[in-house]
Amino acid sequence: MSPQFVDTNVLLYAYDISAGARHESARELVGRLGRQRQGALSVQVLQEFYVNAVRKIAEPISPGTARDRLRVLSRWPVHSPLAADVIAAAQLADDAQLSFWDAMIVRSAASMDCSVLWTEDLNAGQRIGGVEVRNPFADT
Repeated sequence: MSPQFVDTNVLLYAYDISAGARHESARELVGRLGRQRQGALSVQVLQEFYVNAVRKIAEPISPGTARDRLRVLSRWPVHSPLAADVIAAAQLADDAQLSFWDAMIVRSAASMDCSVLWTEDLNAGQRIGGVEVRNPFADT
């Protein structure tokens, strides 16, 4: 089975206990992908997760706890973009009318041959760069 890429917003909900049904959905998804060894991330996602988990979610987690989560998540395949990826993402942003940061996420997912990108930031069902966008909260 091909890997499935998890965007920052999904990870944040997985660890934000104040997020109600979204927390439960994200926690189940992240747990399942981890157990099945299908989850994939990028350095960008890890960076965004840390900053937002300790500062911006409703009930922030401590920096130490956030670092522990990063250690666990870093066991998943992690894409480390190169300059060529940044250029390709800039082109993708223009071609697909995406923000640069969303295009960078799509580029990372495509570079890792992910079949699915789990996010709430793009249109569910859309295919971008060969990756299917899915929203784990569509029914939440």
